[in-house]
Amino acid sequence: MPFSSFTLSKVKSDFNITTLENQVLFPAIELIQPSELLTQNLKENLSLATAINTEKARSELIIMPVLTEVRRHFNGEISLFSGAEFNIDFESGLNGTCDFILTRSPEQFFITQPVVTIIEAKRENIPSGLGQCIATMIAAQRFNAQEGEPIDTLYGAVTTGTDWKFLKLIGQTAYIDSSDYFISEVDKILGILVSTLQPELSPVR
Repeated sequence: MPFSSFTLSKVKSDFNITTLENQVLFPAIELIQPSELLTQNLKENLSLATAINTEKARSELIIMPVLTEVRRHFNGEISLFSGAEFNIDFESGLNGTCDFILTRSPEQFFITQPVVTIIEAKRENIPSGLGQCIATMIAAQRFNAQEGEPIDTLYGAVTTGTDWKFLKLIGQTAYIDSSDYFISEVDKILGILVSTLQPELSPVR
């Protein structure tokens, strides 16, 4: 059973996940101004993606340019995966293709240190992708633990390209941002994605 089989209710019951939906997860985010390249790409691509109106078009013309802009911000010192197989636990259903993964590692030939998983909303329906997104976040959480590099907070997003909904996973609690973000405020979207990829601070001893 792949990630796409998970609804919100199923992922909660299967993995004993608590969800909280009443918090703004990024209340004071630092805005990241888009480059001239991204600005021009979105200016040309938004209307085209809307007219074509397929998941593939939104992926190629809107989502990927935003994510490559994030990688450019880090001078290529993070990695970006698109349509990668992410098979962590077949028995639990944590397997299949993840639409996009961002990691803190510059290694581009294989996945290591995944931090952000991004799911394209099917039929432009953001709520329908929440369960799938949380399932991929759980898979990333388990993967990091198995690799001996646990990351306390994992992030996710469900997007249509034009609309973005962010999540975070800490332990068994999944937080679903009460705010939605739109491509017209791409500086906020970039700011959020960049913030999730910053190194975690070591606890003060």
